[in-house]
Amino acid sequence: MELKLEDQVVIVTGASRGIGAGIADMLAQAGARVAGTATTIEGAGAIGSRLSAILPDCRGEVLDVNDADGATDLVARVNETLGVPTILVNNAGITRDQLLMRMKEEEWDAVLETNLRSVFRLSKACLRGMMKARTGRIINIASVVGVMGNSGQVNYSAAKAGMIGFSKSLAREVGSRGITVNVVAPGFVDTDMTRALDESQRESLLSGIPLQRLGTPQDIAASVLFLASEAGSYITGQTLHVNGGMYMI
Repeated sequence: MELKLEDQVVIVTGASRGIGAGIADMLAQAGARVAGTATTIEGAGAIGSRLSAILPDCRGEVLDVNDADGATDLVARVNETLGVPTILVNNAGITRDQLLMRMKEEEWDAVLETNLRSVFRLSKACLRGMMKARTGRIINIASVVGVMGNSGQVNYSAAKAGMIGFSKSLAREVGSRGITVNVVAPGFVDTDMTRALDESQRESLLSGIPLQRLGTPQDIAASVLFLASEAGSYITGQTLHVNGGMYMI
């Protein structure tokens, strides 16, 4: 079965690099008109250049997820330039790792604001168009630490766990309109952060992964493409764990 997204308009937040870039690129390769977001004009320009080389009807957009009006403004721009977005991938996120005893309130607030409140804002901004079209896909990128926890990441874990609960509830609210809401929870992925680990840290990490390798952005993107496509149309309110067996339900 080919997974195609022709005539679909997609928003992918945090599409500059890593998992977000992999998702945006793969959805564009599947034929979707993708708007990928970055926090700066320069970042948005780089995304636009990268995506338009795959499919001309793609673009980069600036989005500050902490701006209360940013989500509605973004959706309005995408409506005008590409059409009504019927696929939303909430990927933007940050970390502010610290043990709870040392964690400052601003470190807690920054992670919850960026990683969880942004999902609320973007999903709400896209829902009107999806409900009118009576179709839609909202795919939220969580993390394995949202279900198994991780020392030094109580803020990040709370945000990602909250994303899972949010998705289940929203799936019940909008299912009758043909809109699905799901979560992809990556394990450890080969990115700039994991490449910075020394050899002993890397070996320790791999020892807990039955497939004995880190994931790739393409591994995560393939799961998103499946859920975004017609092949995933009867799946909603679910969390798809993509972690090489590191965490099993």
